Amino acid sequence: MALFHVSQEPNIEVFEPRRIDGSDDALVWAVDDARLRNYLVPRECPRVTFFAGPHTSVVDRERFLGSSVAVVAIEAAWFPDLQSSPLFCYHLPDDDFVSYDETAGYFVSRTAVKPVSVECIRDPVSAILQRGVELRILPNLWSLRNAVMGSTLEFSIIRWRNAAPPCA
Repeated sequence: MALFHVSQEPNIEVFEPRRIDGSDDALVWAVDDARLRNYLVPRECPRVTFFAGPHTSVVDRERFLGSSVAVVAIEAAWFPDLQSSPLFCYHLPDDDFVSYDETAGYFVSRTAVKPVSVECIRDPVSAILQRGVELRILPNLWSLRNAVMGSTLEFSIIRWRNAAPPCA
């Protein structure tokens, strides 16, 4: 299984476990190949990502996905950062990782992890599109977020604290 960690930092030699969001557990986080698409944007960029799962209705599939396999939606205000921020995709050994969230594709390790290799992604937009994913650029994500949360889709809402406020 391929595991990855995407960063804007170019020279990480070892990923040390750390606590995030007040958690008691210090962890190294990774994502699987299928969900790598959700992280091919600047770290702090708010996004709504979704795809059809085994329980997604035909109506929701047609309404939200059309012919797309998956969607990564970001706010238009973040698009310049997406275009101009190189990303570094660290390939990680899967030896010490365990699944944390199957839908999100998250894996965690409680021990330090040394990357196997690193790839510089100079054009994140192309990297997303090359994975067969639709990139949606919207003025505001709130209505999409609310609709997706009320659907039968599989989804992740990432860095929501950085989203613009809802439109009036």
